[in-house]
Amino acid sequence: MHLADLARATFALVLTLGLIGLAAVVLRRYGAGALGRFGAPRRERRLAVVESLVLDPARRLLIVACDGEERLILLGEGQILAPTPGPAKGRV
Repeated sequence: MHLADLARATFALVLTLGLIGLAAVVLRRYGAGALGRFGAPRRERRLAVVESLVLDPARRLLIVACDGEERLILLGEGQILAPTPGPAKGRV
């Protein structure tokens, strides 16, 4: 291995470690959400779980908001057991 090859490999290693260190400093200073600001603008999410209540190990009640409407859903054993036909009473 020639001296020029060794110098090139050392420079590449130092440059790579420097970029990793710079990324760590940026993430520590601005947080992990800083990377998302550089991408395309996000639109507002339409679907949200408002509240969740565990009934027993196999069943769970969810209040799900979608487009300003809230629905009460009973989940159990990997399937929807009893969705409500209309919006839930209360907050909208």
